[in-house]
Amino acid sequence: MTTEIDQTYDVLVVGGGPAGENAADLAARGGLRVALIERELVGGECSYWACMPSKALLRPGEALETLLRTPGAKEAAIGAIDVAAALARRNALAANWDDSGQVSWLDSVGVDLIRGHGELVGTRLVSVTDADGGVTTYEAARAVVIATGTTAAWPPIPGLKEAGLWDSRAVTTAADVPERFLVIGGGVVAVEMAQAWKWLGAREVTIVELADGLLPREESFAGVELRAALERMEITVHTGTMTKAVERPDADGPVTASVVLDDGSSIEIEADEVLVAVGRRPATSALGLDSVGLEPDAYIEVNDHLQATAVDGGWLYAVGDVNGRALLTHAGKYQARIAGAHIAGLDTSAYGDRIAVPRVVFTSPEVAAVGLTEEEAVGRGIDVHTVEYDVRHTAAAVALGRGYRGTAKLVIDAARDVIVGATFVGPKAGEMLQSATIAIVGEVELAKLWHAVPAFPTLSEVWLRLLEQYRDKYDRVFT
Repeated sequence: MTTEIDQTYDVLVVGGGPAGENAADLAARGGLRVALIERELVGGECSYWACMPSKALLRPGEALETLLRTPGAKEAAIGAIDVAAALARRNALAANWDDSGQVSWLDSVGVDLIRGHGELVGTRLVSVTDADGGVTTYEAARAVVIATGTTAAWPPIPGLKEAGLWDSRAVTTAADVPERFLVIGGGVVAVEMAQAWKWLGAREVTIVELADGLLPREESFAGVELRAALERMEITVHTGTMTKAVERPDADGPVTASVVLDDGSSIEIEADEVLVAVGRRPATSALGLDSVGLEPDAYIEVNDHLQATAVDGGWLYAVGDVNGRALLTHAGKYQARIAGAHIAGLDTSAYGDRIAVPRVVFTSPEVAAVGLTEEEAVGRGIDVHTVEYDVRHTAAAVALGRGYRGTAKLVIDAARDVIVGATFVGPKAGEMLQSATIAIVGEVELAKLWHAVPAFPTLSEVWLRLLEQYRDKYDRVFT
């Protein structure tokens, strides 16, 4: 049967988040006729439900903590955080969930917007169902880009879905501070939102995490130091803990979670709101992937041009979280720039998101990392050397106030004397990360980094201290 085609573009981009926007922009810059298909808000998860609103929720507490750490300034800290003002700022950073600004930007770069749900119906064919149920079929003369991202994963815990719990969207858009707040999970969303809502006034905050530590994908010391900081705030943290069941008899009432602790004992935790933050799953269940031979509900495997490897002809691309390479906004935007330029005819390939993906947890202290952990490097057969340094011993940390805590660690390929991974923990640790990213991507030898002089007194002085540690620990001579 022949599909009736209503309109043809050079490129069709399905998904209007940061990755989709960047792919559309780069393809349009290459002189191609491009349409972006989006069923919700142009700007996507990061703009309205993740990166921007979550950082707005964290900022008041972070600012207050910085003030209280600084003698001479802490005396100016009076009263409590103005929750109404904080939530209003959150709303503003999420553009009040109005995408008109992003729509105007699309128009300015020459990309058409098609509102509706896009679905593959064949080779280079996408059908779009609009809000009224109307269906229009579009053909892509050159490429289709899938950029639909991920959605929150829900573990198979009895009662979980029936209890009306918060997911990653609900927690960043909530209008009221819960008195008692339970977080199931110990990853990025979990720890950031536990700290944010505690700062905003939640009386009791509890984290329950199945793994043995917080942030289980990072260096173990990062989770340990973050846990200590959360517990100093009187956030209760249980790790090695299994949530067996959740119950909410009254839709407007409290939630009771049955939990088995790491010592085998069982307790019940009662909360007014519960956040489920145990990971993400690809948003591919209703994309028509089976029409082109791909598995629905799975990540789309791609090559370094971001082309789907299991689809012949190289016309299907997948960028951002939907391909599973690196579930981070900046990684998705990077991939999208590569894909858009490749579609437009440039011989571009992505490798930065395979070797040096920077990642920051915006808690206090921040946890910032790039590249491989020590365990990952060893698992890849690398002859590993490591060095660590207590950031408190830098002049900048002393100048920043009392109680600065943090650690820096480098993972080094001993055979080449180049960094393959770095982790920094401490206030504003994320601002030290780009230098490590550049060193890893550029494969800069440590002997050359020795001549990259850090300014005094800045936190970047930790780089000098780490190199001194490496010189002394492994008997290196830098000339």
